Amino acid sequence: MIVDRGTVFLVELDPTVGREQRGTRPCVAVSDPAVNADQRFPLIAVVPVTGTPGEGALYPQLSAGKSGLTKTSYALIDHLRSIDKRRIRRVFGRITKEELTALDQGLELFLGLASEP
Repeated sequence: MIVDRGTVFLVELDPTVGREQRGTRPCVAVSDPAVNADQRFPLIAVVPVTGTPGEGALYPQLSAGKSGLTKTSYALIDHLRSIDKRRIRRVFGRITKEELTALDQGLELFLGLASEP
């Protein structure tokens, strides 16, 4: 399965533990497409999406439309997780280049990957 970064799809996240996002919800693919396509790697990294507004770099806003989202939503970068590709239920669309850039900036912050000034 080839999944580009920024692809939005419906994912079944259950079962979960504690404060993890649960249920069947939209998620954004954030792992490398070459890794996603390789059958040796059955997992894909995703960021769940919610309709509840969040503030700050860890909750970038995502617009409805080409993404397949039906309303303004927010990426939950602090809920980044790897999932088995079999959890993917349906592809919705893609977020914009600008939204993917904001998501990447949040991932850099969350994972401590930002370069030192």
